[in-house]
Amino acid sequence: MSLEYFITYKAENHYESMVNDAHWQFLIIPEHNINQEFITVDFKNSIDAYNEHSINGYGFKTIRVQPKSKFKHITFEASFKLIKNNVNPFDFEPNSDIAIDYQKVMELDFKVDFEPFLRQTHYTSIPTETKTLFSFDTHKSIFENLQALNQWVFEKIYYAPEVTDVYTTLDQIIKHRQGVCQDFTHLFCALARQNHIPARYISGYLHQGNGYFGDSQMHAWAEAYIPNLGWIGFDPTNNILANNSHIKVAHGKDYNDCSPLRGVVYASGSNETKHSVLVSHQQQQ
Repeated sequence: MSLEYFITYKAENHYESMVNDAHWQFLIIPEHNINQEFITVDFKNSIDAYNEHSINGYGFKTIRVQPKSKFKHITFEASFKLIKNNVNPFDFEPNSDIAIDYQKVMELDFKVDFEPFLRQTHYTSIPTETKTLFSFDTHKSIFENLQALNQWVFEKIYYAPEVTDVYTTLDQIIKHRQGVCQDFTHLFCALARQNHIPARYISGYLHQGNGYFGDSQMHAWAEAYIPNLGWIGFDPTNNILANNSHIKVAHGKDYNDCSPLRGVVYASGSNETKHSVLVSHQQQQ
């Protein structure tokens, strides 16, 4: 059985003074992969500025907008349609000899191949005094340890909107133990990498009709690489594996690689920005 998803993304920008020039890049188009089939995209803005489609450094589709006329208000609206295959996230066979997997992740070739997703970044750096927050039990499989890490992050951090922002780092998250999906995901990635497991930050959409925690904008979760299994999705905000409700847009080392909107605006005075996302689905006929 497959599900047909409909996603509406909206952004509104209001400026105190006239904007003379601006450049935006949107990273919001769902990825086309083995589990989700991208169907259509409709993207428009309120001042009829030209939309240019391009590919970023990780190979994901972006939309670039550069208005040619001055303005004080601009709105963007994107509509996406895609089909998600009904996939069981537990549908795999773990390696029966767990020692082989631990040996693999310590090999030099493995570390070189996955270096970007083993590296500490500004958002995934653990403070020195808390280096031993979570250590793997090598008597258990890597998958079992990642499940335990998923649950550990879920239990240690309280979901609290508007107490953090896109600039919040892990030292603040560990101290205050509050945050949103971005913060849960950064902590998961940091601790997985600390235990020699490649982990990447995922941005995308979440169908919250199933009662999941998630932002009113875009959601974040993680993918960790397990030898002989590949990339497996973990959502520490909800303590689940990524499933049919998760619609991937892009991945990177951290939020900085996956920011849904980047821009430069040349204007004086204050501004106000609002974003919203609506995700719905129906069973495919």
